[in-house]
Amino acid sequence: MSAGRNYRQEYDSYHKAGLQKKRRAQRNGARRLMIKKGSASKGDGKDVGHKRRNKRGNLSNATKNLVMQSKKTNRANNQ
Repeated sequence: MSAGRNYRQEYDSYHKAGLQKKRRAQRNGARRLMIKKGSASKGDGKDVGHKRRNKRGNLSNATKNLVMQSKKTNRANNQ
């Protein structure tokens, strides 16, 4: 039987990287924007999707580029 995942190693090699921190901040910012707008609420089980697939850039978190979607729909479209 394997020992399982090494979460410390995953964090150190991936999640701790500067680029990943910026991406996470963009995602969190989009979520906060939709909550402020009233389209999302804590614990609603929805994801914030981007209409244009480019999630980085000046207009990526503009309200006209964001849409609330089910987790299943949003994560299936981002493959």
